[in-house]
Amino acid sequence: MTGPSADGTGSPRPSARSALSASVRTGLRRLWRTGAVTSPASDGPGGEDPVGAELAVSRSASSVSSASSALGTAPPAGSTPSASSAPPHPDTAVPRLLQVVAAWSWRLLLTGLVVYLTFRLAVALRLVVLPLIAALLLTALLQPLAAQLRRRGFSPLLATWCMMLLALIVIAGAITLITNQIANQYPVLFSEVQHTIVQLRHSLAGPPFHLNSARLQALSQNLLNYISQHKSVVAGTVLTGGKYLAEILAGVLLTLFITFFLMKDGHRIWSWLIRGMNPRAQRRMHHAGDQSWRALVNYVHGTVVVAAIHAVILGVTLWLLGVPLLAPLIVLVFLAAFVPILGILVAGGLAILVALATKGWVAAVILLAVLIVENQIEGHLLQPLVVGRIIRLHPLAIILVLAVGAIVAGIPGAIIAVPIAAVITYAWPALRADPPDD
Repeated sequence: MTGPSADGTGSPRPSARSALSASVRTGLRRLWRTGAVTSPASDGPGGEDPVGAELAVSRSASSVSSASSALGTAPPAGSTPSASSAPPHPDTAVPRLLQVVAAWSWRLLLTGLVVYLTFRLAVALRLVVLPLIAALLLTALLQPLAAQLRRRGFSPLLATWCMMLLALIVIAGAITLITNQIANQYPVLFSEVQHTIVQLRHSLAGPPFHLNSARLQALSQNLLNYISQHKSVVAGTVLTGGKYLAEILAGVLLTLFITFFLMKDGHRIWSWLIRGMNPRAQRRMHHAGDQSWRALVNYVHGTVVVAAIHAVILGVTLWLLGVPLLAPLIVLVFLAAFVPILGILVAGGLAILVALATKGWVAAVILLAVLIVENQIEGHLLQPLVVGRIIRLHPLAIILVLAVGAIVAGIPGAIIAVPIAAVITYAWPALRADPPDD
């Protein structure tokens, strides 16, 4: 008989080592078999299944631990502890849906913060940003005409100068006509509005309304005081050059300056902006830039056509009714057409108020009927055929884009909101698609 071993287990040491070696070999064989039957199309890198491998390692470690416990020996160095004894990762306690929502949330918040700071910076630099945007729209309007002159044999510099002189003549003529009419007809407008307010006050004080005469007189006097104050503002700022004249002139000059170089060297400027990218990204950006510029040119041309139709119809109506301030109202209607849906409503409402104040309710009703018919023609014929095929935006999307633009940057934001949406609509698919071959 043999005595007990030195460790007091009652079994010989060689037998314990043999059992431990057999258990280790059994675990390794299980691990090998598990990896051998793993599908090549599994999710792990290199075709291995990380879940199966981890399970096999866990089973091997469990076998080693159980054998060591039975033999009263410690597990060999380097063995892996069981998965049940390892502390769980904190993310395993969070539902998968909540993890996805949280990941999207902080990214969206960061993106929104960047966009907000960008808009705040643009508002702070509005004296540069607004002329740049106006120059882009003006270049989109004039660039096809300059391209036609180049095809007829004009040099790029000569074609650009011809378009710039044409734009300068049109802008200067419009400003001169508007200021002269305001200077000549604003006093007449004030007297006619005063006469209309008096008549309206007497009508509301009599039957069938019987409104408070003192209250109506106070309201009418406040309105007349407001108009009188704005008469002095117009005479002191727009006509004789007040505090805003320097900013307006600087903005116009900067717009023309930027337009000149965009028409002359626009393609080279764009190539310079993206030259730091790799060749594949440059091809992608060139394709996206071409698509965006084509969308902007088509949008500006279509909007100019719609605006010209609005200006002609309402201008003829105002001329037949004898409404004063004809040229300012026509220009206002033309510019308002660049704000889809809402612009013509605001400009038409102002024209109706002027007609009501100067020519009575009959003229106002006639102008309202013309505006409603014209609005239907625009909504069902002009916008779908001329502009709708270009921007590809639903009317609800247009309203939301206009609201965001107006909230962020006021009237300029409402004017440029839809063109920006049109450009993004065309640029985003071009950026995601494969770049075309040269």
